[in-house]
Amino acid sequence: MKKTLMIGLLVVTMLSAIAVPTTQAISLGDILKVGGIGYLIDRFSTPLNNFINTLTLKHKAGTDYATKVVPILSLGGGGYIGAAQVTGDQELVDQTKAVLQIEGNFNGNQFRVKALIPINSLSPTNFSRVQGVGISAIIDIKV
Repeated sequence: MKKTLMIGLLVVTMLSAIAVPTTQAISLGDILKVGGIGYLIDRFSTPLNNFINTLTLKHKAGTDYATKVVPILSLGGGGYIGAAQVTGDQELVDQTKAVLQIEGNFNGNQFRVKALIPINSLSPTNFSRVQGVGISAIIDIKV
């Protein structure tokens, strides 16, 4: 009886795995892209930050506040999707580890909204908002 039950559970499990649509699968390429974006943000955060500061200063839009480049995390996915420059008092900028992006639709589908929230964690599920920090630049990464 136990053997029959185990074989039945194994068959159901295998059929369930086969029936999962491929669009829901996470490929090795997706994992490498997320890891690659994370690496690029780590590697180039200081030069990117300096470039943005020089660029804004050149156009007479510089800031006297502290700045730093951090990854943008997507709620639900947890992967890196880009980077952002945050600005504010040095103590608050130091607390900021990432920017959380939350998306939603307003008024049906007429408006697509992306909320960008400075947070104190690299986890999109366990964080606190860092009050007093703004987002001064968005960095897209070509993949």
